[in-house]
Amino acid sequence: MTNRIPLIAGNWKMNLDHQQAIALVQKLAWSLKDAAHDFSTAEVAVFPPFTDLRTVQTLIDADKFEIRIGAQDLSRFDSGAYTGEISGAFLKKLDVRYVLVGHSERRQFHDEDDVTVQAKTAAAFKHSLVPIICVGETLEQLESEGQAAVPVRQTLAALAGHANLGEFVIAYEPVWAIGTGKVASPEEAAAVCSKIREAIANEHSQEVAAAARILYGGSVKAANVAGFLRSPEVDGVLVGGASLDADEFSGIARFQKHIGV
Repeated sequence: MTNRIPLIAGNWKMNLDHQQAIALVQKLAWSLKDAAHDFSTAEVAVFPPFTDLRTVQTLIDADKFEIRIGAQDLSRFDSGAYTGEISGAFLKKLDVRYVLVGHSERRQFHDEDDVTVQAKTAAAFKHSLVPIICVGETLEQLESEGQAAVPVRQTLAALAGHANLGEFVIAYEPVWAIGTGKVASPEEAAAVCSKIREAIANEHSQEVAAAARILYGGSVKAANVAGFLRSPEVDGVLVGGASLDADEFSGIARFQKHIGV
């Protein structure tokens, strides 16, 4: 059986300038150190805005923190006349390991469709970045199609057409649960993650499906994270607002003390 190390990912969204980023990462790192957090049993990554990445990278390198860095988006293009875009090549130079692809806010506010998400996934693979492919249904889609149909469809679309799949992560975020205080039950989250893994196995292989980490996201907090991560189908969480509070995010990262792992 594949040993999938849980991933605790904090998406800062459009919050915190580079000076605020220093304070947050330092406090997070010190909190985890004081708690003797073992990063080999639960990986921790932060996803700052682009303007913070160099500062965070320098801090992590200088202080030898074990926190990983992720980016919130990348361009489908490598370089050229694409004003405002950020190449995966640039991110790789900053020791970025992960990159969010197809977040619901990108799909909603920037009209990113499955074709765009597939192209950005390809760009991540090309530049040896690990895409965290975000999938999830709106309330309307939930009511019309059920809970698993949309995330499964979005997952398969993002992974389609790649000659060689690199390492990837899927983040199931029901859109109706992002920032609303509403949360899918642990049983619902586990069931959808299981359906996603089953679809990957059918479309690609059991080996690919077994290696893929599938996260849950949507109003995750220290108080509810253990419920989601008790299931072997859920391999971590993608955290939004709670990741801006170092103590709260540290508590989420230390979920294992609540489930007896």
